[in-house]
Amino acid sequence: MIFSRDYIGYLARRTVKHLIDAKMIASTDLKVTEARVNAAMIEELSLEDRINEEVRVILDAYSEEMRKSGAQYAEMFKKVKTELSKKYKAVL
Repeated sequence: MIFSRDYIGYLARRTVKHLIDAKMIASTDLKVTEARVNAAMIEELSLEDRINEEVRVILDAYSEEMRKSGAQYAEMFKKVKTELSKKYKAVL
């Protein structure tokens, strides 16, 4: 993940505060709202990590074929990652 969990927690708290101040949301329990926003942010920001791991698993399965055909790992990684991003409708 590109951000630390502490920083994501900070972003979640600031986001909730901003939304409440702007009267875009109302909350009776600020801590619960912050926790939910924090969880959603972590989920979204960790998507790329999960996609990268899935790409590695796929490429490991085809490593022998890639070696025989002379395919470059970095190039194949990028192609598979692009396809998985489309599959998961992720913007990376």
